[in-house]
Amino acid sequence: MADSQPLRIGFVPEHFSTPIYFAQKYFGLAATLLPFPSGTGHMITALRDGSIDVGIGLTEAWVAGLGKEDAPGDGGYRIVGTYVETPLCWAISTGAKRPEITSVASLKGSKIGISRLGSGSQVMGFVLADQQGWLSSSSSSSPPYADFVVLQTFDKLRAAVNDGTADFFMWEHFTSKRYYDSGEIRRVGEIYTPWSSWKIVASTKMLPNGGGKADARLVDLFGKLDQGVAYFGSHQDEAAEYIGTNLDYSEEDAREWLKTVEFAKKTEGVDLKVVQNCIGILRKAGVLVEGKGLQAENMLVQGLGAQVPQ
Repeated sequence: MADSQPLRIGFVPEHFSTPIYFAQKYFGLAATLLPFPSGTGHMITALRDGSIDVGIGLTEAWVAGLGKEDAPGDGGYRIVGTYVETPLCWAISTGAKRPEITSVASLKGSKIGISRLGSGSQVMGFVLADQQGWLSSSSSSSPPYADFVVLQTFDKLRAAVNDGTADFFMWEHFTSKRYYDSGEIRRVGEIYTPWSSWKIVASTKMLPNGGGKADARLVDLFGKLDQGVAYFGSHQDEAAEYIGTNLDYSEEDAREWLKTVEFAKKTEGVDLKVVQNCIGILRKAGVLVEGKGLQAENMLVQGLGAQVPQ
């Protein structure tokens, strides 16, 4: 992988991508930005097959991808940076005309729509089931859901809960809101991630091995993202206008979202305790198994992104 080639960065084309756009527009981020509307699970596949070099996506999906015992080879990537410090609000949605679904409690044993296996939308389904008490340590007990219906994209998820292919799905609140407002789907509830919501990962091909140096493009990326985040923070009107004009949000909703989100001022680095906490909750929810897959320390890179508590 030649350092002279632009980085290929996978991202989710939603409001959270705005500082990335600013980093490229105003601060010379030399990268090819590749949208992944189906989310973090798809980026994991792309990192492993060499289609992208860096991914910016959801903490729980990155951690689950490395923590599972069936992760191929070296896992294909490591967590190297923090993008968003605040938790993510996952809205729980069903079809507009699904009167049998009256509450979160009524979703037990139903069909949950997800974007891809291993995605945040699947991982958070287990976290929801754990919070609701639908999980049991007994191997003979019923699973929390009748099926995980893989639907790839947000528009297909919305269609599925209306035609009965799935009963509900979870997606970020403000991305879902305009479809509540239009009457296409109906809100049932919400669940917050118990961790900071977005992390930056890099292909293991870019990272130092045996004391070598990390790819210089990755170091440059952190600096440019920090500038994009700072610009975002000081140009809220421009951010809201960009989101309302170029992404699938009203400007009013964009302004409301701006009140709720905090990006990392320094994107290089990961708090090990956040990863440890995420692993602990995912084990409790049955997503990960203790003693299997990578441990928290090995999901990071010493000297790049690793912040081991003293």
